[in-house]
Parts: sequence; C-alpha cells; structure tokens
Amino acid sequence: MSTILAIETSTELASAALLHQGKLLSRQSAGAQTHSDAILPMIQQLLAEAGLALAQCDALAFGVGPGSFTGVRTACGVVQGLAFGVDRPVVPVVTLEAAAQACRVHDVQAAEVLAILDARMGEVYWARYRARSGGGWDVLTEPALSAAADVNTQGRPYACGNGLSAYAEHFSPDFCGRQFAAAYASCMPHAQHVATLGQHHFDQGRGVPAQEAQPFYLRNKVALTTAERELRDAAKGAA
Repeated sequence: MSTILAIETSTELASAALLHQGKLLSRQSAGAQTHSDAILPMIQQLLAEAGLALAQCDALAFGVGPGSFTGVRTACGVVQGLAFGVDRPVVPVVTLEAAAQACRVHDVQAAEVLAILDARMGEVYWARYRARSGGGWDVLTEPALSAAADVNTQGRPYACGNGLSAYAEHFSPDFCGRQFAAAYASCMPHAQHVATLGQHHFDQGRGVPAQEAQPFYLRNKVALTTAERELRDAAKGAA
C-alpha cells in the first residue's frame, strides 16, 4: 500500500494528511490568511508522528482546484518544492472530487454526488460524480463555473459543499422544484479525502513529475491589474 502525503488549501480550511499502512493521520488549520504559514508545520508534525522521513512517501497529493486562487497556488507550490527535494511524483486531485469523497465518507449511500463549492462573485464551482465499486469516481458532469441557478440538479443526487448554504435559495425545492436525496453543506474538500483519492490515482499510474503540476482554474481572472483598470477607466471616459 502506497504512502501518500496530501495537502488541501483551496478553501478557508488548510489541511494536511498522511496515509501510511492503511492509517490516516491529519491536521487542519482554519483561516485563509494562515495557509502558507500553517501547512509546512502540519506536514512536519504528521511525518514526526508516523516516524517517517519525507523521502519515504511514495507520492505527494494536493487539491489542484478549483478554489481560492491563492489557496490552490499555495498547494501547488508546496508540493512542487517538496517533491523536487525528494524526487517524488505529485498527484493532482480535483477539489470537487474530494468534496464528493467527503460526502461518501459521511453517507455511504451517496453513490451519485453533486459537489457544489462557493466560488464567490455570485457563482459556484460544481461537478457531478458516480462512485466506482473499486474506489474513486466516474465524472458524470465535468467541473464547471456558473451561477447557482444554472447548476444542473436533475434527478435526485446527493449534494455537498458550501455552495449549498451560500446560495441556499437556489438549492431548495421552492426553486424550480430542486430536490436532493440528501444535502450536506458541511462536506468539504479535506486533505484526508485528497490522500485517499491520491492513493487511488497513484496506484492507477496518474502521478506526474513535480514540474508538471499546475493549478486547475475555472475562472481565469478575479481582479484587474492597475494597468488594466487604467485602460478600462480611459475607455469609459472616451465613451
């Protein structure tokens, strides 16, 4: 069984986990402003608790996104640096899939899951998955970014993620008759689920060299640069 070190920093909660000999250890720290400071100490604590050196890990998994721009860049940068140092592959795990895994852990009946994460700016990240009997997930609907009202909720899937609470009015039966088998807004991506999926992906040969690890963005840009704002304002003035 592979030893997987995993981190997840795409939301307000930073977490790290170590999957070793079937045992899952984890740490977490709340507060988006502390992710870059908190993640390395958590990793050191996990390795010390397990009595392992980083080089004894088979691969490093991380939440690749979508999510916070700063958060997914932090995760990518940390695993790249660590993986380069010990010559280990990295395993990207989509955060929506990790949320679906959290839902499955919470409710074993959740075989088809609609994961919905708050993307801010009036939008959500979402994707739909079906659990495989041997572990992992089949993608039924690829990850997307849209207004909450545009999420496809056909059928009665299980639903999870903080998008459910952030835009509760759009995910109630009163809104176009939307209904779920069950809805768990608190089921969110965590390094524990990234580690579990990371092991599954790694065993399937889906690890990549550290230099190939890239964040997964669905929204290309959140803020304009100073120059772009000046051009925008100048265009408005000329209109």
